Formats: sequence, C-alpha cells, structure tokens
Amino acid sequence: MNTSGDDIAYWVGLSLVPGLGGESYRKLLRAFGAPENIYSAPHAALKDVVGSAVADGIRSGVDMADLGPLFGWLENEQNHIVTLADADYPQALLQIADPPPLLYVKGRLDLLNQPALAVVGSRNATPQGQMNAESFSLSLSQSGLSIVSGLALGIDAAAHRGGLGGAASSIAVVGTGLDIVYPSRNHALAHELAHCGALVSEFPLGTPARANHFPRRNRIICGLSLGCLVVEAARQSGSLITARLAAEQGREVFAIPGSIHSPLSKGCHTLIKQGAKLVECAHDILDELEWQATPIPAPRSRAQGAELTEGALLDSFGFDPVSIDALVKLSGLTSDAVCAMLLQLELAGRVASLPGGLYQRISRPG
Repeated sequence: MNTSGDDIAYWVGLSLVPGLGGESYRKLLRAFGAPENIYSAPHAALKDVVGSAVADGIRSGVDMADLGPLFGWLENEQNHIVTLADADYPQALLQIADPPPLLYVKGRLDLLNQPALAVVGSRNATPQGQMNAESFSLSLSQSGLSIVSGLALGIDAAAHRGGLGGAASSIAVVGTGLDIVYPSRNHALAHELAHCGALVSEFPLGTPARANHFPRRNRIICGLSLGCLVVEAARQSGSLITARLAAEQGREVFAIPGSIHSPLSKGCHTLIKQGAKLVECAHDILDELEWQATPIPAPRSRAQGAELTEGALLDSFGFDPVSIDALVKLSGLTSDAVCAMLLQLELAGRVASLPGGLYQRISRPG
C-alpha cells in the first residue's frame, strides 16, 4: 500500500527534524515502526536511539502549518511523495547502503521500478561528447532501459534528451527541491521530463542548490540503475564519484574512450585502467548486461552529391582537432572551399568549431 495523506505528514515531518539524517531515520523506523509510532514514543526511548537533542525535536510534534505548501504541491497529479513503506518505492534503492527514507517525485512513478542505466559526464562537454551521450541514451532507451542522470548542463542534459527520445524515457535525480530548477537553463528540459519522464529528489521543497547535495544525489543516480556510463570526465570530475559509487553498489561501470590529448578523456581512461568496460557503441553495454537490444532506425540519408563533396573534407579529419590550414593541405581543396564546407558541416552537426580556430569531426556512435 502507498502512504496515505495523513501518514505523509509524519514521514515528511520526521525528515525535517533538525539533526536527523537518513541513517538515524532508518534506525527509528527499525526501532518503532511507522513514523506515527515514533512521534508517540517516550522521550527516553527516543533518546536511546538518536540522542537527546533530536528526541526533543521529535517530541515537539509535526507543525502542520509548515506542511501547508507541501500539501498544496501534492494537489498537482504530477507530484508525489514515495516512502520506504510504499510499493512504488524503487526496489533497486533498497540494495544500497543509504536509501533515502522518502523521495519527492514529479512525473511518472512507473519509471522508478523500470530497468535503467545511469549516463553521466562533464558539464563542460565537447560537441562530440554531447552527441555521444544523446546517441547512446537514445539507443538504450529504445532498447528498454530508462536513462538516469542529474539534469546538469553538458552530458547530463544530452543524456536526458536521448532518453526522452526513446520508449523507456528518462529520470533526472536533482540536488534541490522539486519546486526549483537548477540550472535554470534546463527549465524547458525539466518541464519535458515532468511530463514524459520523471524528476526525483530526496530534498524538501524549497531546498536550494548546495555543493554538498550533488555528491549525495549521485548515490541515487547509480542506485536506480543497472550500471553507469561515463561519457566525458576530467580527472577530478564529480562523474568519477558517481562511477565509484556505482562500483561500490555492485553496478557495472562503462566508459567511452577519447583522444589522449583531451582533458575530458582523462577521467574515462582512468576508469578503464581501473576495470571499467570500454564501450564504443550502445550495443557494447547491452551485450555486457545481456540485454536484448531493439534495432535502431538508420539515420536519414543526405543528398549523394553533397555527401561526395563533403566526404573529401571529412576524410581529412583525424580524431584530434585540426586547423583550416591543415585541412587545406590534407584535402587538396582550396581555402574558400574548405571554409564553405566547414560551415555546412557544422550546421549539419558533422563537425564542431573549437577555440583557437580548430575544428573536430563529430562521429555518430554505431
């Protein structure tokens, strides 16, 4: 059974008691059962479990006036609170060391217990990295795996877009209350996730973005998932924290390799050296998970004449950024022709312009 409206007041009220963290919350549940029983327990019994100060906070009772905005939020049929006592609580989170006692959810509850894969990476992603994240996520979602990420700029946002494009959709686990969108530039994406996917947080409404919230939400991102794919990450990236947590939780860790000259490849290469699975396409992940893949539609073909003309220039690209002068020498084309083709290829998403007048080919993952 799902938690009733009356019970929600006790569940949420307990989570708002100053000094009461997730571990202590679960200790109280083990000792006394339902939150309603915790509130009616004697001070001495509470003190034995959580100490005197927290026991004082519990014994002061639930301030229903403080919960008014929450119940107003719950009047929207998109909005939910899911507790450890609910059938809708993600069963995968019960396998991790620190499952949140309750979750705020906006969107589709059914996604919480669907097979999923975490896709994470740099906020300052390259165009190629973003295309990889979106393409991999689309393929995985088409194959029945929901895409879980953190709604950050860069790789996270691209992963959500790909996941939303497939049948299994996408889940964003955020580090704020669900009445706040952070970063604000992802407001439209958050709106789409609320309608077609899900937004999830363990933090109460009104909670702003704080630095220590994001490492905490990472354990939920990988906890919901069968594995974690890191697309791009520097050596000190927070995405490596997510990958480490995934490994500690017994989840598979995957990484996409990149150029040895790119700082955003260093983190992925480190993971591969430490035992992460090197992947070059979504099917590598599906095979490792022994998951039955769904065929992916072929991309729409372009006009043959344009393909042949631009193909000569594309063939001149290696895997590293290159200047226009170098492309002129490698392709045998004139400078004017190269500049014109680069503009068309950039508009078509086949190449990306980089700082310093350099260009890099963007490959479409197979």
